[in-house]
Amino acid sequence: MRIIVYGIGAVGGAIAAQLSFSDHAVIGIARGRQLDAIRAAGLSLSTPQGTRIARFPVHADPTEISFRPDDVVLLTMKTPDTLGALQRLNAAGVTAQPVFCFQNGVANEPLALRFFANVYGATVMLPADYDTPGQVAAYFAPRIGAFDIGRYPSGIDGTVEKLCGVLSASGFIVDPRDNVMSSKYRKLLANLRNIIDAALGDTELQRKWYAKARAEAEAVLSAAGIDWDKADAMAREELTIGTVPGRVRVGSSTLQSIVRGTGSLETDFLNGEIVLLGRLNGMATPVNSALCKLSVELASGRMRPQSAGDDTIVSMIGGSG
Repeated sequence: MRIIVYGIGAVGGAIAAQLSFSDHAVIGIARGRQLDAIRAAGLSLSTPQGTRIARFPVHADPTEISFRPDDVVLLTMKTPDTLGALQRLNAAGVTAQPVFCFQNGVANEPLALRFFANVYGATVMLPADYDTPGQVAAYFAPRIGAFDIGRYPSGIDGTVEKLCGVLSASGFIVDPRDNVMSSKYRKLLANLRNIIDAALGDTELQRKWYAKARAEAEAVLSAAGIDWDKADAMAREELTIGTVPGRVRVGSSTLQSIVRGTGSLETDFLNGEIVLLGRLNGMATPVNSALCKLSVELASGRMRPQSAGDDTIVSMIGGSG
């Protein structure tokens, strides 16, 4: 099993590096300055245990790879980039190879299933930063991260078990899940906070608006008949967030996108998922709708990160319709 990690950012970089440290066959797909930096000097992965340099083949596009029947593809880009990635994989000749969505949200798996028959979901619990080309930091200890993995829409098969074995041997906690989407909806509820923490600097306001956004979301999920895993993932996996020498954690994947000036945030596929389900079920979602509007202001640069106040969200709720 050769593993193609498509999207060498924070999560993809940590996964690819750990696989290479365990001498597993891994190929990365990256872009821009990250691609150039890895080709020139490898990928630096810093954890609470120290810093190591990972070296593995990296390409700019799937068409540069001669895919094998036993390859598996891990999608680790953010959801706004998923459609283009799937189209490029299709053009590169990927057909029956398994495609795993190691991504936040719940929109990637059904989108991938339009292109490929063998699609899998993965819930990612791996706090990591990527803000400098060629450098990634991951903060969990004692193991680098944890994943719930299963076939989409449900099931466990030999491919799941084999990938779980490889990732476990590479330093991750891995659980095969028959209903992986239940786990992914649990993570979706947690990720509703991403845009809140990116916009608001006051921790009390962050807690206040996350509680409102989550209560709204749980009501919508219940109305839609969608169950989610109620377990405490951190307690189950016995993971703690540690410190990495010489690093100050940037924050969520959303805040990292703002800091890097990507111009694109995944909020429409996190809070926006709740808005979508609300509209499908005839329920108003004023808080999550306002947070989606807030993300547009942050992505465009019209608003600075962590500069919003209580009145900012209140005014957006008033105009959410």
